[in-house]
Amino acid sequence: MSRRAATVRGRTYDESDVRIRPGKGSRPRTKNRPAHDDAETAMVVSVDRGRWGCVLDGDPDRRVVAMRARELGRTPIVVGDQVGVVGDLSGRPDTLARIVRVADRTTVLRRTADDNDPYERIVVGNADQLLIVTALADPPPRTGFVERALAAAYAGGLTPVLCLTKSDLAAPDEFTAHFADLQLPVVTAGRDDDLDALWQTLEGRLTALIGHSGVGKSTLVNRLVPDADRATGEVSGVGKGRHTSTQSVALPLPGAEPGAAPRGWVVDTPGIRSFGLAHVTPDQIIDAFDDLREAIETCPRGCTHLGPPADPECALDALTGSSHRRAMAVRELLASVSSSGADDTPVSPPEG
Repeated sequence: MSRRAATVRGRTYDESDVRIRPGKGSRPRTKNRPAHDDAETAMVVSVDRGRWGCVLDGDPDRRVVAMRARELGRTPIVVGDQVGVVGDLSGRPDTLARIVRVADRTTVLRRTADDNDPYERIVVGNADQLLIVTALADPPPRTGFVERALAAAYAGGLTPVLCLTKSDLAAPDEFTAHFADLQLPVVTAGRDDDLDALWQTLEGRLTALIGHSGVGKSTLVNRLVPDADRATGEVSGVGKGRHTSTQSVALPLPGAEPGAAPRGWVVDTPGIRSFGLAHVTPDQIIDAFDDLREAIETCPRGCTHLGPPADPECALDALTGSSHRRAMAVRELLASVSSSGADDTPVSPPEG
């Protein structure tokens, strides 16, 4: 037998007959990806175990379920994201489209589990505003939570709006006085309140709703979107609500007439007990106010804007009039969000 050939059952074989499968390391790789020029634009309205609910062109009646395309890897996709989808876009049961690209977000609402957690959780993408839902009683309102939500909104580019529920149980003046100098819009949405002012606030916008469990957020969503059927629960005896919404979902606000386009969208988020801000810096909060943004350009490097004695040369101290009052309110906000557990600080009930 030759060293270079072998005979098996009368047939001679040599090295050219041997098939060698290349290993993974030798496979040709390319950075080219499909262009997907035919992808349709959609908004993500729900996320559930690796499947994303999307509406095409903002039309609630054109809803598809999609998976993330392999080329996106682990790219995070959240409610509110604008995405490109291909595949079966019929929306029929058991059909599945593919998300092939995610557009850059214009705004991002983030939070962390606590102030020391380096992992940021994106709550909503591309929301125009943040509706901070707070009860005036049962459970008592908490300035710390509102302040932290404000900080997250300012840092993420959202316009914050304070929405007060259960106004039949307490007056709002004492609570809203804490935010008087922050130019914070306030609307009431108690059980007996007219919602006209709130409707004007929501019109034509994508609005994220956040709030402690038990403040009436799901009840409010059900009033705005009767078909939403969001679960509601009673407040526990310790003053904190039972979690009733477990997933974020974007809901279309009904049009003025049947079949009309949505008047806007609201994103109902799960009730949360804390709002970590490990990702937020003082400059991001101040940047939300034009006059303060210009002022801190002359601050010394490394200024925390908290004032003396830590920052004796902070430019905020040189402001006057309404800008000074706003600067001091923002400074209080910075001090509050930097203190641990601030989101659980209740407001004392009025005397008498």
